[in-house]
Amino acid sequence: MRDYIQIFSDGACSGNPGPGGWGSVILFPTDQVLEIGGGDPQTTNNRMEMQAVLEALRTVADHSGTVRFYTDSTYVIRGITQWIWGWRKRGWKTAEGGDVSNKDLWEEIAEVVQKRGAANKIEWHYSRGHIGIPGNERCDEIAVAFSKRAGIDLYEGSLKNYPVNILEVPADTSLPEMRSPTEKKAAHSYLSNIGGLVYRHKDWPSCQRRVTGKSGAKFKKSTSASDEVEILKSWGLPASTPIKEG
Repeated sequence: MRDYIQIFSDGACSGNPGPGGWGSVILFPTDQVLEIGGGDPQTTNNRMEMQAVLEALRTVADHSGTVRFYTDSTYVIRGITQWIWGWRKRGWKTAEGGDVSNKDLWEEIAEVVQKRGAANKIEWHYSRGHIGIPGNERCDEIAVAFSKRAGIDLYEGSLKNYPVNILEVPADTSLPEMRSPTEKKAAHSYLSNIGGLVYRHKDWPSCQRRVTGKSGAKFKKSTSASDEVEILKSWGLPASTPIKEG
């Protein structure tokens, strides 16, 4: 029998800020699977990522043993394992002297983490989003559904009957290197979104022409193909959304 609890979680937000949702899938050592999720009508992507983590950890608070936690949020992992110590010492101020964003959720996550203690440690694993890891994809599906207030059935039952291969985890869960805030990456493309119809543009002027004067138009520069997927996600769109060439 497995001697650890495995969790995947994800958050989504349309507009960032805008309507958001979160989802988590929990696998207990008894081979029982539990899906949980929720939403918020006005929030941010980071808050939904954090809410997914918080609610999952609250759900397993009374269960002993190691937790193997998989999330695609480097913000959450670095925040709870690295940055939070400095924030506390500075009275919840950033290194630049500004107020720490999402202090309320950071405090709540820190509390549930500390209550687990060393005997019931949490192992934080980075799972890059939208590369086909079933647990991550399912959490994204739950989060997006809640962000759109769409109906979705949440599973609770045995692993044997669960249609998602939750035991497939990424081989490399190391965090990507942090980029300097002053380092400006070259554009891979510019995406424009009008009513859910997304176009890819090779340069900013062509993107600008499409969105100028259009009500509700959204646009963003991408730095890679994977970044395009993250932009779709931030807009509350599925990773499989077709992108037309503009």
